[in-house]
Amino acid sequence: MAVPVQIRWPLRNLSLVLRHDRDNMQLRNTASQKQQDDVYSSLNRGPRTSPATFGSQGGNWLKPTQNFKRSVFAAGIFAAVGSNTTAVASGFAVPEISVAGIGTANALVANPEELGAIPYNPAAMGFHDGGSLAIGATVIGPSFSVTNATGEHDSQGADWLAAPMIQAAVKINDSWYAGLGFNSPFGLETRWAIGTFPALTGTLPSPPLPPGTPASPQPTQSMLGILDFVPALTYRVNEQLSVSAGADIYWAKEAQLNSSLTNLSGDGTGWGFNLSALYARDSWSIGASFHSAATVKVEGNYAPLNYTLLAIGGLPMAQTASLDLNLPSRLQIGARYKISPKLAVELDWARTGWSSFDTIKVVGGLTGTILEDQNQWDDANAYRLGITYQMLPNTRLRFGYSYDQTGQGDDYFSARVPDSDRQLFGVGVGHDLGDGWQLDAGYMYVMFEDRNYSGSRPYNPAEPGEVNGTSAIAGDYKAHANLIGLELSKAF
Repeated sequence: MAVPVQIRWPLRNLSLVLRHDRDNMQLRNTASQKQQDDVYSSLNRGPRTSPATFGSQGGNWLKPTQNFKRSVFAAGIFAAVGSNTTAVASGFAVPEISVAGIGTANALVANPEELGAIPYNPAAMGFHDGGSLAIGATVIGPSFSVTNATGEHDSQGADWLAAPMIQAAVKINDSWYAGLGFNSPFGLETRWAIGTFPALTGTLPSPPLPPGTPASPQPTQSMLGILDFVPALTYRVNEQLSVSAGADIYWAKEAQLNSSLTNLSGDGTGWGFNLSALYARDSWSIGASFHSAATVKVEGNYAPLNYTLLAIGGLPMAQTASLDLNLPSRLQIGARYKISPKLAVELDWARTGWSSFDTIKVVGGLTGTILEDQNQWDDANAYRLGITYQMLPNTRLRFGYSYDQTGQGDDYFSARVPDSDRQLFGVGVGHDLGDGWQLDAGYMYVMFEDRNYSGSRPYNPAEPGEVNGTSAIAGDYKAHANLIGLELSKAF
């Protein structure tokens, strides 16, 4: 069925109606004959010599075939949503959800002593004598660059980004505890200047189009900020075992995914569940935590940035749009051993279910489904080592190391997520201030492995929608990040 779409030619103040169906696009004029001639002359660099139907063979007419229209539009959108922003763990995950976790490189799931372990394993609430409140933040300083045929290009994102950390726990009675956490487990930001990728700077023929009409989209700004509200209920089964169940209420407070041809921005919510358990006996403790996969319904607005492509049907008009953002499941299992009253070592294994991040489907408020494509990521593992040392009666040192694998293969590699395996090095300190108060500080350095990407297939300018995984974004990608965390807590 044809879908009428109303647009306005900005330079001529000409109102046009485009009729768009699967096989053709026809132009019906609602303006004067001279206004039509002006528009067609500007597009075709010559007088109008055929009926007002795109695809006619008379004169110097442009023929925007259905493949062309789909390719240009899909290119603009897929460059925006086919990938998300990278972070300090695989994909776009940010597993640092407490300052104690920064110091131990996130190896805290089996720790019954640290208040900072509760965000990693809510069952740990059952091993504390009372309630607590911790408030803190992490600032992240990421750096991304790519070196290709035109030299080295740096991502122009924010120098530092902040992520909140809040955790409250209340002891209801000797067996039951309630908790509420607030953190940011996913998100970051990248920006690539137009011209970073030379294969994506080409233009369409002129005439018939005006000079400089872009032929391909280039990913520009990607911004994703997701907050997680985590209510949980914990039950102390006995002196050795505690179990917990809760919810993950996700709020994508900002999703901005732009290209050189299109802008897409929005926000949304979604939810999942979490389960955890902690067993401690003598010098050993074993912990496990699971967060289910979840879907965040992102709703916002799509806007084309090139009016020539808009006028010829290469891009649709501005409209509302939505997409389902699939967040991965998160599983972490660990064991901790107290070598002495002062020294303890923990080993954790974590698995992120990136295989659920398999497809992207964008639905327009006027046109229905306007894009559906695949990511084909794989589940990814992380191996974590955390050490705590009670240096003084009121001062505890923390050290951590983690090796995180990427879930992004070569077939759908994206410049928006220049992901690679990485190593995390953490150090931290916790100081007891007295009367239940504690101050924690942590620092982490994230070292990404260089990814020299050549493309899994050649880039075809005739299909501009196919950018990810192609030679168009080939280059030597380098990245690193610095994290600094500070947290104040009170036990009562």
